[in-house]
Amino acid sequence: MRRTIFVVAAAIVAGLLVGPFGIASAASAPAARAHHHADRVCAKASAGNAACEALVQVDANGKPVANATPSGYGPADIRSAYSLASSSSGGRTVAIVDAYNDPTAEADLGVYRRTYGLSACTTANGCFRKVGQTGGAVPSTNAGWAQEISLDLDMVSAACPDCRILLVEAKTASFANLAAGVNYAATQGVSAISNSYGGSDSSASSAYDHPGIAITASTGDGGYGIESPASYPTVVAVGGTSLTKSSTARGWSETAWSGAGSGCSTLNAKPSWQTSATQCSGKANADVSAVADPNTGVAVYDSTAYQGSSGWLVFGGTSASSPIIASVYTLSGNTSGYPASYTWAHTGSLNDVKSGSNGTCPTTIWCTSGTGWDGPTGLGTPIGTAAF
Repeated sequence: MRRTIFVVAAAIVAGLLVGPFGIASAASAPAARAHHHADRVCAKASAGNAACEALVQVDANGKPVANATPSGYGPADIRSAYSLASSSSGGRTVAIVDAYNDPTAEADLGVYRRTYGLSACTTANGCFRKVGQTGGAVPSTNAGWAQEISLDLDMVSAACPDCRILLVEAKTASFANLAAGVNYAATQGVSAISNSYGGSDSSASSAYDHPGIAITASTGDGGYGIESPASYPTVVAVGGTSLTKSSTARGWSETAWSGAGSGCSTLNAKPSWQTSATQCSGKANADVSAVADPNTGVAVYDSTAYQGSSGWLVFGGTSASSPIIASVYTLSGNTSGYPASYTWAHTGSLNDVKSGSNGTCPTTIWCTSGTGWDGPTGLGTPIGTAAF
């Protein structure tokens, strides 16, 4: 049975807001936020497998809400919120690794980019390429993962309109097949590899260890709790925020999203660049973050029908934040060594997210945002590319 997530707007009980996965501070949900429901598009991961981290807004019957025109944040919003409007990649490539095939991926990407006035990104002009996990034939279709793929492609386009995109589709959602996809992508001259999926904490795989490439992964959508591959020491763990427009000089405000994953790995060593601020003996999630709350979600176009719906949909989940952060690293071009180490050394060039929570935990900083590093949002969100 699919699990429906209730994304609550402004229900305050005893001074606290009850979020979809735990309890957040009242500050984590602006009163103007609309009420929505959201649902996962991928089944819960079984042992040895990963689940995609995409959440789509659904109606009262659990059916994805499809529209004829976009609803949710578009490219101009993403680039404004993270000060990316003047950034260019110079044609560098972001790789997206997902499971199964999205048969309409290129066509849907075309609709998204035309709608927002972005230049074409196609196989014909060399901007887009889709392959199987080792560069050959693509696998069978899965409609839920197809929506995940559309979300990933659209978020790369939103954050980095001039980035080239390599889509690698693994045969299944097994960690073995997804790892094969990551290894293949790493041989293709890419600047970043985004992985919008996760499963239970596991020992690090060498497939995710490629110095000189920013390998990002979603921290999860279930609130406080650790997931892999985000928990691998060589991976940039990407958490999630609720992003709203505001009257501040920035024009935007962010709080920790109550669904963002976080925590400390008991299986993977702490990388040298993570400081004592994490209070973890192992790898801490997250490193950085971006918008992930489906209640402040992003517009995505997908025509491969899932649960009978296709068209313009609104998505959230840390599946949205991972490709955004991968794109920011690609825009920077600064991916020598392990890119996360540079980010940890340049925290002054990030938006510090100081409020919100993703549940309860034994050490407050692992699940509650405040000044400096915290579990749900890591070091913060991009202010341009200076920290990347």
